[in-house]
Amino acid sequence: MGGSSSGEGVSIEYTPTWVLALVCTVIVSISFAVERLLHYTGKLLVKKKQWPLFQALLKIKEELMLLGFISLLLAVSQERITTICIPKHLTLNWLPCHLQPHAADGGRRRLLAQPPADHCEKQGKAALLSLKALHDLHIFIFVLALVHVVFSVTTILFGTLKIRQWKKWEDSIQKKEEDPEKGGGEAIVTFIHQHSFIKSRFLGIGKDSALLSWVHSFWKQIYGSVNELDYTTLRRGFINSHYKENPKFNFYKYMVRALETDFKKVVGVSWYLWIVVALFLLLNVYGWHAYFWISFLPLILLLFVGTKLEHIITELGGEVAQRHAAVPGELLVKPSDHHFWFSKPRLVLCLIHIILFQNSFEIAVFFWVLVLFGFKSCIMGQIGYVIPRLVIGALVQFLCSYSTLPLYAIVAQMGSSFHMAIFEEHIQEKLTGWAQKAKMKKGRRKAVNGGGGSSQVGNQDSHSPGSSAPLEHESTTTDQHRGIEIEKTTSVSSEDPK
Repeated sequence: MGGSSSGEGVSIEYTPTWVLALVCTVIVSISFAVERLLHYTGKLLVKKKQWPLFQALLKIKEELMLLGFISLLLAVSQERITTICIPKHLTLNWLPCHLQPHAADGGRRRLLAQPPADHCEKQGKAALLSLKALHDLHIFIFVLALVHVVFSVTTILFGTLKIRQWKKWEDSIQKKEEDPEKGGGEAIVTFIHQHSFIKSRFLGIGKDSALLSWVHSFWKQIYGSVNELDYTTLRRGFINSHYKENPKFNFYKYMVRALETDFKKVVGVSWYLWIVVALFLLLNVYGWHAYFWISFLPLILLLFVGTKLEHIITELGGEVAQRHAAVPGELLVKPSDHHFWFSKPRLVLCLIHIILFQNSFEIAVFFWVLVLFGFKSCIMGQIGYVIPRLVIGALVQFLCSYSTLPLYAIVAQMGSSFHMAIFEEHIQEKLTGWAQKAKMKKGRRKAVNGGGGSSQVGNQDSHSPGSSAPLEHESTTTDQHRGIEIEKTTSVSSEDPK
């Protein structure tokens, strides 16, 4: 038949029109349904004023747009890529499977725009990447991004359910503070070494041994990461350091808002994560069982991060116990950045981002290989290596949701600065707008000062005593200073882990 070949199949010239219309309708309908779902989800979040989650949804849309661009790039360049030829000896090493004589032809699918098979063989070379391999790689990128988004959302949802159990602690504290009789309004003296928080965190296991202290923190993250006493003490320390004028500050709501704000940074796939993907794909060589060993990385990192977060709570208690024997009033810990790695609390969020992505990579590879090549494929590996990978992946997902993420939510607030989420959403918008206006006024003022020094002197001389220009100048300068101060305040802890 004209317009067709055994290598490329039937062209669109000889494809029934009803087939083209049907396939086009199905693809467009599915795409439109997904777009509408995201749109109405965004409207629902805006209606409920869930601005951080709405920002996370926008981040997901950005990732989908990136995937669409990757898909378009692969589709446009696939013919060029498949015609690139390299020496044959370069294709005989670093293979995921043991090379067999029939490997070149086994399982080959006839795909659209497949180049002639003898294009590179005529030159005595091999194709850089076959169309089938390019198609499989295309699918893998989509599966990886999808699994990462799903796992991130699942982790945040389960972690939030765990954190919601702390709301009763916040409500109990608020009731005690509203009732002087229950809250103990009289002056008290706290003997530090007799306080339950100090006993459990500092005077118990690990007081005289740093190693035992770290071991205790390791196990604490598993069997009881945060209890009511920890929450109450850390809450009191945060309010005393950052919001002393309002002791009735709702720490729980602030913490949840801060976590939701951080979530939009975790759900994305950063550029350095794509480098990790390329590295993992490179190491998947036959006989190395690379994916089996890589599966331990997120688990080790997760336990390491959880232990560090628990140990920060211990250090906060240790500082108080070493400095004081007794203090007037309640026990107060002092939040500080120096407890965190490199004095950067946001670095912990970056590590959690990497952990979730590595775990997503393991699960995505499993489903990708299972669907395209089958469970018995050489890429899948032996069952003795596959099952532990799945178990570790499930364990990482569970531990991150119910232990590490709640730990991060509260311990991340123990830095020297507070999160912008300390302000309500409408206040954040006003402060941000105020800061932007101040920057614009400052920029205009610099432009005027830099462009007309002599005319400025003349203008100053021309002002009459009753003129309002000096008053406007003073007001503008005041607004600039206020805007700059607010800009600094709202960005004290806005580092991006990307």
